[in-house]
Amino acid sequence: MFAQFKPSPRTLGLLGAACLSGAAASAQVVLTASSWVPPTHALTESQKEWCNLLEQKTTGKVKCNLLPRAVAAPPATFDAVRNGLADLSFTVHGYTPGRFVTTQMAEFPFLGDASEPVSVAFQRQYAKTPAMAEEHKGVKVLAVFTHGPGIVFNTKRPVTRIEDLQGMKWRVGGGMVNELGKTLGMNVTLKPATESYELLSTGVMDGTLFPAESVESFKIDKVIRHATVFPGGLYNTSFVFMMNQAKYDALAPDVKKAVDELSGEFAARLFGKTWDKVDRRGLAFMQANGVTLTKADAAFVKSVGDKVAPMVDTWAKAAEAKGMKDPKKALADFRADIAKLK
Repeated sequence: MFAQFKPSPRTLGLLGAACLSGAAASAQVVLTASSWVPPTHALTESQKEWCNLLEQKTTGKVKCNLLPRAVAAPPATFDAVRNGLADLSFTVHGYTPGRFVTTQMAEFPFLGDASEPVSVAFQRQYAKTPAMAEEHKGVKVLAVFTHGPGIVFNTKRPVTRIEDLQGMKWRVGGGMVNELGKTLGMNVTLKPATESYELLSTGVMDGTLFPAESVESFKIDKVIRHATVFPGGLYNTSFVFMMNQAKYDALAPDVKKAVDELSGEFAARLFGKTWDKVDRRGLAFMQANGVTLTKADAAFVKSVGDKVAPMVDTWAKAAEAKGMKDPKKALADFRADIAKLK
């Protein structure tokens, strides 16, 4: 018979510590990531790419569980992340009217012909504007960004002047574009992008304001017949990419560092670059499907610019009320930065 082995208290302690250490080393943080657009959409793809980069950077310490369906409707996504229903997601600022004012600076007409430079410049403004951060209190902002230049789509007729915009019913996403539409005399209704096909195919709406990629993403190519593009875009839509604050706070220091390194301008550029790629594909998709493309002429562009110019004053006053210092200078700096990034 072998003598029974009786480990000393010190040996037991060392063994226990080793087990705990091994468990900690093998423990993996899982981030639940929610998306309210289709799996092939640029937003979902960008979030997935960001997750993959985080997993690589942390050598597998963190991975994302990409949920098969959204945890909340688009307008409720910010609160869903804040309250922990999801750890990671994105949303449109304008889907919750009145909540985000300072970020509307990224939604004015004629800012830029691509998402990437506008998104990076927008992120830079966010990083140096405390009032913007204050509006996002409750979540960990990973980046702010915009989609590509906004286009006018409709099922009825070519749009070559402001008067052509009037007399039709338009779906818009909210935020500055809602005010823009009203200023141009359009009959606008705030609805999430995901409802566009049903609204247009049933005739509830005659048109929508979208970037080029949305024709394919939301499958409206069979109902849209006309598109009007503007130099610099008629508008942009601003987004926030975010993480649950408590989830971020609980991350190990090295994992936090990895998240931080993949946030800010890096993430803004990632989302912007992906959007530009699908916008290019969207323009080709429109042409292949017989959508009539009209380029706004100088007279049309000037008439729109004249109409919307007072919106800058209105926005600046509202942004100041939210604590933003010298909004007009910030807007001018933003535009200048976009021009440098082109």
